[in-house]
Amino acid sequence: MTTGPDLPFENLLTPDQIDQAVRADGVRFRARMSTPAVTLWAFLWQVVDPNGSCHDAVLRVIGWCVRIGRRPPSTDTGAYGKARGRLPFGVIRQLAREVADRTADHTRAKERWRGHRVRVVDGTTVSMPDTPANQAAFPQPRTQARGIGFPIARLVAVFGLGCGSALGWAVGRYQGKGQGETSLALGLLDEFAAGDVMLADRYYSGYGIVARAAARGVHYVGRAHAARRVDFRRGRRLGAGDHVVTWVKPTARPAGWTATEWDALPPTLDVREIRVIVRRPGFRTRRHVVVTTLRDPVGYPPTALADLYRRRWTAELDLRALKVTLGMDVLRCQSPDLVRKEIGMHVLVYNLIRGVMAAAARAGRHAPRTISFAGAWSAIRGLADIVCAAPATGWAILLRVVRATRVGHRPDRVEPRVKKRRPKPHRLMKHPRDVLRQRLQRHKT
Repeated sequence: MTTGPDLPFENLLTPDQIDQAVRADGVRFRARMSTPAVTLWAFLWQVVDPNGSCHDAVLRVIGWCVRIGRRPPSTDTGAYGKARGRLPFGVIRQLAREVADRTADHTRAKERWRGHRVRVVDGTTVSMPDTPANQAAFPQPRTQARGIGFPIARLVAVFGLGCGSALGWAVGRYQGKGQGETSLALGLLDEFAAGDVMLADRYYSGYGIVARAAARGVHYVGRAHAARRVDFRRGRRLGAGDHVVTWVKPTARPAGWTATEWDALPPTLDVREIRVIVRRPGFRTRRHVVVTTLRDPVGYPPTALADLYRRRWTAELDLRALKVTLGMDVLRCQSPDLVRKEIGMHVLVYNLIRGVMAAAARAGRHAPRTISFAGAWSAIRGLADIVCAAPATGWAILLRVVRATRVGHRPDRVEPRVKKRRPKPHRLMKHPRDVLRQRLQRHKT
């Protein structure tokens, strides 16, 4: 029997695994058509379908039931909505992590960087429908007037550099104490093990995160924070534009840290700073400084660390895959609880796609990053019926097609950050909708 309505992922996530995760969470489903597995797969299709609605999800379940000879459920969306509400967020998170961990475990040793697993941290924002519940949980920015803005959530994720899977994520408000990217990233340090490398942008290169990671045996590589003054005349010189300096813990405790957490950090930290000069025409940044806790200049030469930091850009592409290719940029759910589940479902289907890409890469002896995410997702949707109808043959065909969707070799490509296509000349909303509606009604009379 296929896993669910037209989703060819049974090799990566089975109904038994879904049921086991639900039972472990202590949630019971009624013995009807909306089983945990069917509910999960219907929800997955709904979040990635550009026109997905509860009605469309139910119609997919009906079509699937007819094909496998089961009695189809009613077209009423009430039962599906209740089943979706009973599906715990913890189950979604657990399944997404299991799929990501299996994909990461299969990443070959040669895809590690100098023997280390590298995990990239980056953040973004997503918007959602303007409902009172969403506004209360994820208030819109203060720069937006009431009634014409949208609730915004902040998202920070950890991606595997080799396989691209989302290994963990945290969601918070756009503004407020303890809701910034660095505060959310602190809660994701459990995704790292001793010996791992944490690769991040300069926003994360503050004393707190670097020291907390070092205390766990996690190495840090990132760009120097904009507020940090770097002076290569000081410290222990390792080479031209390469030295080790001692950072001193700031006396002022940053927002989001408790006094106990901040006091537990060491008073000083030895950090290596490397000057990187970019000589490639068309690149925006001409010069920057890489900071790292990898202080051995022989085992980790400056050029290797500079090249590693350059690969941090893969996290931007991973977030683009989530937000643009899978449509997570603008969420649809009307309540905070379902918004969190919707984000989790996007991450789950993203990891399942990465799992297919990793399987195809292993079969063809390629690196997973050489396969196009958008091309793989297109192949999965196009061949879903074949894989569900004949799993063994269809899976082999799917892997062969995905393996052929390679990313073009475009080193150092230069593209201007502009759009050629102009937006349609619609007027922007500058007042709440009910105010505009009242004005129209007065004008009619």
